[in-house]
Amino acid sequence: MNVVFVEPNFPRNQREFVRALSQVGATVFAVGETPWDWLDEELKGWIDHYEQVGSVTDVDRLRTVVEHFQSRAWIDSLEATIESHTLPAAVVREQTGIPGTSVHTTYLCRDKPSMKEALRQVGVPTAASAAAENLDQLREFVAQVGYPVIVKPRDGAGASGTHKVENDTELAAAAATFGSATSVAVEEFVEGHEGFYDTVSVDGGIALDFASHYYPNVLEAMRTRWISPQYVSTNRVDDAPFYGELRELGERVNEALGIRTSATHMEWFYGPKGLRFSEIGARPPGVGCWDLYSAGNDIDVYRAWADAIVHGQVWSRPSRRFASGIVALRPDRDGTISGYSGLDHVQQHLGQWVIDTHLPDPGTGTQPVEAGFMANAWVRLKHPDYDALRGMLDEVGRTVQVHAS
Repeated sequence: MNVVFVEPNFPRNQREFVRALSQVGATVFAVGETPWDWLDEELKGWIDHYEQVGSVTDVDRLRTVVEHFQSRAWIDSLEATIESHTLPAAVVREQTGIPGTSVHTTYLCRDKPSMKEALRQVGVPTAASAAAENLDQLREFVAQVGYPVIVKPRDGAGASGTHKVENDTELAAAAATFGSATSVAVEEFVEGHEGFYDTVSVDGGIALDFASHYYPNVLEAMRTRWISPQYVSTNRVDDAPFYGELRELGERVNEALGIRTSATHMEWFYGPKGLRFSEIGARPPGVGCWDLYSAGNDIDVYRAWADAIVHGQVWSRPSRRFASGIVALRPDRDGTISGYSGLDHVQQHLGQWVIDTHLPDPGTGTQPVEAGFMANAWVRLKHPDYDALRGMLDEVGRTVQVHAS
C-alpha cells in the first residue's frame, strides 16, 4: 500500500506514525517542511519518497506534490495527524481522488458550532453553542443561556484563544480579540470534570479505545502557573459503567460526523447535567497521549493505527495493566531554567514507576504556562492502581520544583 504522510519531522512524535506505517508494510511517500538532508538517518530509513514544501497547509503546493507522487505510483491513502493539517489534506484528498476522511467530516471536526449542531442531531449531549460575528450576537447568546460562557476560535485546538467570560465587561474584552476572524464560537459553560476519549476507528466502528482525565480542567491548568497539571489514562475502561456510556456516545459521534477509518480525539465533561461531549478531532491526540497508552497497555498504538490505515483492521488489544499519566512541571517564573530540586526524592521513592522524564538543561529558556503540558519539564509514570498513580503524580507535582531566573 502506498501512503502519503504529511509532515514526518515536527513535532517529534510525528516520526512514530512514519515508523509504524513502514513497519506494517506501507511504502511511505512523505511531504514536509524540513529539508531532506536535515532529517536524521533513522527517520530517512522509514521514508521511501520525500518532497519538501514551504508549508504543508498550502493546498496548491500540497496538491502538486501529491500529483507528483501519483505520477510515480498509485496512492492509496493520504494521512495528516496534526489538527491544522487535516483540512488541507482533506481538500487535496478529494481533489486527487484519494479515499479517506472527507472535507465535510474534517470541516465538522474543525468548526465548533457546526460540530455541536451535528452532534445534537443524533442525540449526543453537548453544550449550547453558536457562531457570533460581533458583540451584539455574543450578547444575544448570553441573553439565552446566561453567564458564564466560553468564547473561542471556531477552529482552535485545545485551550488556545479560549476565554471564560462571566460578565458584560469580559464579553466586550473577548470580542475585541477577534482580530482577523470573521466569527467565533460561543458556548454555554459546562460545569464538571473534564477528560477525553481517544479511539482508532475502522469503517466507523471503534476498534481500540482509551479514556483519560484532566486534573484540573484544561482552562484552569493552562492559566495558572502554580498548578502542576496532570492528565491520566485510566485502566478501568472495561469495568466502570461510566465508560460504557462514553463508548456508546463515541460510536454516535462517528456516525454524526461521518468518521470512518481514523484516529479520533473526543473531549468530554461530566457534571450536574450528566455527560456532555465538547470538542471532536478526526486525528490523534497531542502531547504524547499515545506514548502513555502504549506504556500502560503493552501495545504500540502507532502500529495499531497503521494497521487500520494499511490493512483495514486492528489486531492489537490493550492489556489495561497500568494506568499511566503525566504531570507538567512549571518554572517558578518566566526566564531561563537555573535548576531543579526534589528529583532525588522522586527517583528514590517512585523510580520503579517512572516511564520517562523531560528536564531541560539549566540555561534553557522557559515556555509560557499556556504553551501546554509538555512545554517545559514533565514526568510520566504508570501504576496498576489508578488511585495510587494519582497520588504519585500529586507527589511529583508537590516535590519537584523548576527554578528559573
